[in-house]
Amino acid sequence: MSSGTSRRALTDVTEIRDTKTAVQVAILADDLIWATRLSAAVTAAGGVPKRVRRLGDLETLLVDGSQPFVIVDLTARAYDGVEAIRTAATHGARVIAVGQHDDVATRKAALDAGAERVYAYRRLFEDGPRTLGAWLAE
Repeated sequence: MSSGTSRRALTDVTEIRDTKTAVQVAILADDLIWATRLSAAVTAAGGVPKRVRRLGDLETLLVDGSQPFVIVDLTARAYDGVEAIRTAATHGARVIAVGQHDDVATRKAALDAGAERVYAYRRLFEDGPRTLGAWLAE
């Protein structure tokens, strides 16, 4: 792929995304790599990402109800991912999580706490924009 192709694809996404009307998506992730990947996938899906690293920062975003969608990285060190899901769901946000595919107990706890779905890292890495685009369009 040429750099011209990459530049054009990025321009297309930027041109169609109106940040005033686009869906706001809070991303709670303390890992820089995953925060960046999730942000890029949200942007490619037409949303506007708002990255936070701590549960308190997410709560601040949720207070005014302007973050109707939340993505929580379950394997964080700085916060309890299941508690973050519970908090976001209590505020009326639609929540999905991303975590280890083989951590069945945490995946179940996340669903019980209010996550609509728990995706494996690989799924969102390979097909994030399409998966998140479908979620945002529901």
